[in-house]
Amino acid sequence: MPANPADTIARPGPACGAAAITGAASGIGAEFARQLFRAGHPLILVDKSAEQLDRIAAELSASGATVELIVADLTSDGDITRVTERLTAVEPLAILVNSAGFGTVGTFDQTDPARQTAMMRLHMEAPVRLCRAVLPSMLKRRSGAIVNLGSISGLMRFPDALLYNATKAFVIAFSRLLAIQIAGRGVRVQALCPGLTRTGFVDTPDMAGFDRDRLPAFMWMTSDAVVASSLAALGRGGRIVHIPGLVNKLYVMAFGSSIGIAALNVYRNLRRHRP
Repeated sequence: MPANPADTIARPGPACGAAAITGAASGIGAEFARQLFRAGHPLILVDKSAEQLDRIAAELSASGATVELIVADLTSDGDITRVTERLTAVEPLAILVNSAGFGTVGTFDQTDPARQTAMMRLHMEAPVRLCRAVLPSMLKRRSGAIVNLGSISGLMRFPDALLYNATKAFVIAFSRLLAIQIAGRGVRVQALCPGLTRTGFVDTPDMAGFDRDRLPAFMWMTSDAVVASSLAALGRGGRIVHIPGLVNKLYVMAFGSSIGIAALNVYRNLRRHRP
């Protein structure tokens, strides 16, 4: 890693605006980095893992990307401030992708309060502050885009992941209202709401209670498909809330309604009481 985490580690990139991505070292965030590089954007990659950032930066710089790294833990107030200050100074910033996040499984009363606080800061405070940092410049140029990573969980009710669902619901509501407020001023906002995605998201201690084997293969998407769908929708001026994949759309239609939620809760209760 460079001594200064904001050092440029590859040759100068094309003249189009930079793309800033949080949670960029792995999963959906890393795939945004790959696809936005291929679209011609210099990259500003933010993640708490210096080691993983180094790997994705090496991969991209080997292909000719301009990559700036910022090692930052966005559950920390000081690190959020440091990243907002850096992004405020970037001109032009073409796109901001707020992708950093994590999940937890378990009842609210048994989940670690420190992890609950960290999740609220990472999923809600950090994206809001980063959006606020970059938006004035985008609006002044009448150009730019913001992608906030939500989830289909934020459109439904899964009690086993209460706080994750609630924070993602906030992301969706915030993105919707922001898009409405700035409509006609040249800046696009998208709440990207994927479903099950083949990343390392569920392979963490926080998600130890999640059993991926009980879910059929057709329900899972790859991160490259999720990101390609997001960017295509963004490019054609698609809906504010973007749900990638037909299966995810059908799932939300079936279980996002009051009747669907009731049916899902009955099914879950039957499973819990099965001998």
